[in-house]
Amino acid sequence: MSPMKKEVTLQMTQAQINRYHTIMNSLDGKLTVAEAATALGISERQVKRLRKGVREEGAAFLVHKNRGRPSPQAVPDEEKRKIQELYRGELYTGANFLHFSELLSEREGIGYSYTTIRNALVEGGIESPKKRRRFKPHRRRKRKAQEGVLIQIDASPHEWFGDRAKFALHGGIDDATGKFVGAYMTKYECLHGYYEVMRQIIERDGIPASAYSDRHAIFVSPKDGKLTVQEQLDGKVINDTQFGRAMKELGVTLILARSAQAKGRVERLWETLQSRLVIEFRIRGINTVEAANAFLLEYIPKFNEQFAVKPELTEKTYRANTLDLDLVLCVKESRVVDKGGVFSFNNKLWKVRNDGLPSGKFSVEVVVSATRGIIALYKGKELDVLPYIKPKKASAPKAERKQPSTLGHHAHDNWLPSQPRYSFDLSNSEIRKMVEDIFLSKYA
Repeated sequence: MSPMKKEVTLQMTQAQINRYHTIMNSLDGKLTVAEAATALGISERQVKRLRKGVREEGAAFLVHKNRGRPSPQAVPDEEKRKIQELYRGELYTGANFLHFSELLSEREGIGYSYTTIRNALVEGGIESPKKRRRFKPHRRRKRKAQEGVLIQIDASPHEWFGDRAKFALHGGIDDATGKFVGAYMTKYECLHGYYEVMRQIIERDGIPASAYSDRHAIFVSPKDGKLTVQEQLDGKVINDTQFGRAMKELGVTLILARSAQAKGRVERLWETLQSRLVIEFRIRGINTVEAANAFLLEYIPKFNEQFAVKPELTEKTYRANTLDLDLVLCVKESRVVDKGGVFSFNNKLWKVRNDGLPSGKFSVEVVVSATRGIIALYKGKELDVLPYIKPKKASAPKAERKQPSTLGHHAHDNWLPSQPRYSFDLSNSEIRKMVEDIFLSKYA
């Protein structure tokens, strides 16, 4: 709207009222209607209306009738106090103002706008926990054009349950859309956490084209790039990590970032989640890893509905999975089986039980799966694996040991030839602990 068409403001200062009054009085000979309209920046029709009012009521006509009265749109003081008390309460304290306004609408039936909620909190002397940082100009990398081209993965150690104990939340974000594609919490950043994130992505959407990570020991060997010239000439190579090997089997290109800024989208994801999830967990009384992981599966769609964006191209690049994920998202190591069908793994002896195997020594691939326990693969065939106790040499006779009536704590207590027990039985605590130690170990 041009200045000539603007209407007079609803409330004017005393100086503005005096100026308008002077110009209105000048219309009786000193100024034309057009000149007054130009001077005041309003329409000629508005000038005529004001002149008529001033002639009939004097300068009081220029004062808006609602001046000094509270706006009917204003939030009542009682409502403001309620909003402030809710924020200072046990559930919502520490929430950023936008998240708090969303929670008020969802849980308290208070549907004011973000600006209204913010103003009420500021009036109560409450400062936002999210301070605006000084803007740092940087070159923003363009998003990938299609969903599934690149998944940024990372883990964030944080006090997720509002106490001093830190837990690691593993997650992934799609570069093209900003979708939160997977989340899994453990005590420490570990192989199992990243495997579970990839499992969620693959089972829901399919296999992505590439994954973008930092240079953590889970993704790349600490010896990477440190081979001497002579070692390279001798043909020595750095083996893939278990995660790197799994990505190769899936056909996922693993890209290693050299700085946190390079994977900025997943870093920004952590900033948002650290602000919101702590409050969401507190509201629901969630204070264990198991409960958190169950809630995260429900929370991801809600998060994406609010924060995800549309990609440049609508066609997704995820590929259908035809592999057994239990035999991919696992730990694999080669071992040699002796003539008695026994091999060593993780400082313990194990025996394969299937018939039809070579009579001499042969190699197997030992698979440690978080879902299926310990198995061995021989030419693609799965072999049953049992704990094995090497017989001791004959010695002086000893009193016969009484057989326990219930299964013992250790793996060798559970292995009885007449009643073989498979390796990943939940009652077999030692084997279960071994699997957990392999997958959930803390990486330096």
